[in-house]
Amino acid sequence: MEYLIVGIASYLMGSIPFGFILIKLFLKKDIREIGSGNIGATNALRTGNKLIGYTTLTLDIVKAIIPVIYVKINFPELIYIASLCAFLGHVFPVWLKFKGGKGVATYVGILFSINILLGIVFVTSWGIVFLIFRYSSLSSIIGSLSIPFYLIIIGQTNSVIFFGIMFILIFFTHRENIKRLKNKEESKTKIY
Repeated sequence: MEYLIVGIASYLMGSIPFGFILIKLFLKKDIREIGSGNIGATNALRTGNKLIGYTTLTLDIVKAIIPVIYVKINFPELIYIASLCAFLGHVFPVWLKFKGGKGVATYVGILFSINILLGIVFVTSWGIVFLIFRYSSLSSIIGSLSIPFYLIIIGQTNSVIFFGIMFILIFFTHRENIKRLKNKEESKTKIY
């Protein structure tokens, strides 16, 4: 029963579409009709409103931190269930016919909640790749791949499978970006 409650609560928290809500509320627009049509922070930045873009980023991180930290304190054995369900909530939100974001900001919240070092590894990898190539999508894919490699290097192989699955999910959510990267059609991202 605990598995079910933790899973559903984490999913519902993760499924709050902050990008959609903020842009509808303040710009009176549908984010799904802007840029890539994605509800995440990168597309929210494409509206030209940096405050909404970075608020979306922050809230998408926080909506993972809240359930994962709660579960980490009260039901530590269920932390990966909470993490996965919060992520799936963002990617497949029930409120938007299961068409959500790519899950990167939510994944960042998961990483920092499980282990701050994992969050630092991801952000560092993301930042280095972004500074070189200026593609948010490529940075996210490499950043998520860096986590299982980091865990193998430091010998914490017990959680490699979970983070390997998370990499596969992020790779899947970026499949259109990967096609555009291959065809040299991917848009570079301005973050400031």
